[in-house]
Amino acid sequence: MDAVDDATPVTVYTRPGCPYCMKLRFGLRRARVEFHEVNIWNDPSAAAFVRSVANGNETVPTVTIGEVSLVNPSARRVRELSQRTA
Repeated sequence: MDAVDDATPVTVYTRPGCPYCMKLRFGLRRARVEFHEVNIWNDPSAAAFVRSVANGNETVPTVTIGEVSLVNPSARRVRELSQRTA
């Protein structure tokens, strides 16, 4: 997958069957934003991280772009921030 030039690494925290996660993944792929995906049901430390930035909830998708964390962002917002923080 080709990344946006000079993009900051993007991590997308997801869980199986989440329609919002599927929509975000599709949008990021369409925008050619490279990302690393982490299933919070398979990674307890990832689930704990998501709870820490989502008011104690396991709300997905949660995304990190460098030091920035976003809960349920749009693909457009992720792309904009990944380019700005590069």
